[in-house]
Amino acid sequence: MVNILWTIETVAAVLLIILILLHSPKGDGIGGIGGASHVFASQKSAEKGLNKLTGIICAIFIICTFLIGFGIIK
Repeated sequence: MVNILWTIETVAAVLLIILILLHSPKGDGIGGIGGASHVFASQKSAEKGLNKLTGIICAIFIICTFLIGFGIIK
């Protein structure tokens, strides 16, 4: 059972890396000084879906980490 959790955690880690790299940069840059960065702050539906998927994969990764780390499943 632990081997399955390690596999799930490894796959989740790789997916997290890929999903995080797919996100668009949110840096304000110089536009943040005058508050102009909020003018173009709307999210597209693809970005919202990417955020939701990243959150789900992150939750799976954290749950597997706790299960393995605390030795709940042996």
